Amino acid sequence: MNDRYDAGYGDNHDDQYELVGYDEYGRPVYRPAAPRQQPQQAPQQPYDPYAQQQGYGYDPYATGGQQPAPSYDPYDTGRQAPVPPPYDPYGTGAQQTGGAAPSYDPYGQRAAGGQQPRVAEQTAYIPQQAGPAEADAAGRDHRSGADERHRVEGERDYHTEQFAFVEEPDGDSEDVIDWLNFTENRTERREEAKRRARSRLVALVVVLALVAVGGVGYLWYAGKLPGLSSSSDSKTGTATAVGAQNRDVIVVHLHNTAQGGTSTALLVDNTTTKQGTTVLLPNSLALTDDDGTTTTLAKSVEDDGSSGTRDSLDGVLGTDIEGTWRLDTPYLQNLVDLVGNIEVDTNTDVPDPDAKKGEAPLVKKGEGQTLSGKMAVAYATYRASGEAQNAQLERFGQVMQGVLRKLSSDPTAATTTVQTLAQILDPSLTDKDLGTFLAKLADRAKGGDFKTALLPVQTDGTLSAKASDSVVKDVLGGTAKSPDKDAAVSVSVQNATGVKDNTEKARVVLLNGGFTFLEGGTASAARATSKVVYADAADKANATEVAKTLGLATSSVTKGKVSGSANVAVVLGQDYKPASS
Repeated sequence: MNDRYDAGYGDNHDDQYELVGYDEYGRPVYRPAAPRQQPQQAPQQPYDPYAQQQGYGYDPYATGGQQPAPSYDPYDTGRQAPVPPPYDPYGTGAQQTGGAAPSYDPYGQRAAGGQQPRVAEQTAYIPQQAGPAEADAAGRDHRSGADERHRVEGERDYHTEQFAFVEEPDGDSEDVIDWLNFTENRTERREEAKRRARSRLVALVVVLALVAVGGVGYLWYAGKLPGLSSSSDSKTGTATAVGAQNRDVIVVHLHNTAQGGTSTALLVDNTTTKQGTTVLLPNSLALTDDDGTTTTLAKSVEDDGSSGTRDSLDGVLGTDIEGTWRLDTPYLQNLVDLVGNIEVDTNTDVPDPDAKKGEAPLVKKGEGQTLSGKMAVAYATYRASGEAQNAQLERFGQVMQGVLRKLSSDPTAATTTVQTLAQILDPSLTDKDLGTFLAKLADRAKGGDFKTALLPVQTDGTLSAKASDSVVKDVLGGTAKSPDKDAAVSVSVQNATGVKDNTEKARVVLLNGGFTFLEGGTASAARATSKVVYADAADKANATEVAKTLGLATSSVTKGKVSGSANVAVVLGQDYKPASS
């Protein structure tokens, strides 16, 4: 390394240079210490602006001389400080003659003299005239210093290439464009998603509207709209009047083989409205025999059999019954067992007829009770003390509907079930006809298109036009034709036995005997004997017949005053012993 930079630190040249300050890069600036002997001055060279010098000196005082300025030696060593290389911002000094780089010339002009000395003033440098050895060393130091300055200045210098982004986009601008494209695409996707959601909502509303319209149309087509008095024909789709609807009807007579008595119902399949119905017929319904005499439904079943009763019902109800199904209680029990028990909402406890008194009931009251064959028969035929016959009839209807819900909807399977019962059917109703008919009703019952209705009958057994319209006209499509009241003997009954149930029992017996029953109320006090009173001599025979029908002695018949429209008046006393029914 050049010994000139060891000023103040080396062993041999500590007295030759002195530190005068630091340049703009933080490097120390030295100047030669005051020499002990004045060095010989080099001859001043004339100003040559075009001459190529080894360096361009900067003389802030324009002295033009080569006498070095006095230097500051903080250690007062008297040594001469080395001259730093001149400032070359472009690093071109390495290419100059003699190895020395040109000094900084801010105006692009050459120095006036050749080897011009510099006086160090702040950041300025004054080169010294040196010999060949020193010039060679100074040239090397100058080149290394110039390279360093060129590196530092290169970091600060700005070139036009650094501003290329003004003319052509760089990576950052492409990122901005990509971000804008992404934002635009995301906005478009959101708008597209909203449009699809609106489209789906509109489509859903349209579908729901079509379903609603289709449901209402189906109900109208099937005749199931509330308040609709006519329904659509399943074949033509045109409105069909109630009376013109197609119905299949059979009559069912349940015979209680253990306790006696019968229960009657009509099974109706309206093939137009696809509706099934069980119509319960009270035993007190007044009918007219073939000979024109008035009788009741219960007496007609007992005396006239299936054929006569069916014709009488057609005449009273204005319908067309296609067949009769006699169902004895043992067959009902087998039928329930064959379909695998039934579910019924029972309305009362039913005791076991084979059990002792006080034991647990055979059928318990409650919803969804599972009934076996024996339990179903007991429930269908049960009638509590003092209870009207219609209560028992309604239980029979519950059992029939429960059987239909469990019966197969397949005609072949239903026919097999009927054949398994091994019943003796009415000649007009074969096993196949009954099985096919029951299969259709079973399909209605399972689909919820089945109901049970009770035919309203007045106390005298006749039908009122207003009460029977809802069943006779709407369900059966017929017209009520009750027998003429004048054709039957009307009997008024007053209960003086002290047993409330005796009135109902007497009513049933009289209706079964062909008489018209009129309610006479209950006496304020019981009496021991009964009496039968007639007002017109023509009714004496009728009064005697009434006494016999009720099981009273003929001696109880007497002439007297009869109130109201009755032909015969009866006062039941404690001697009245009603027959079991």
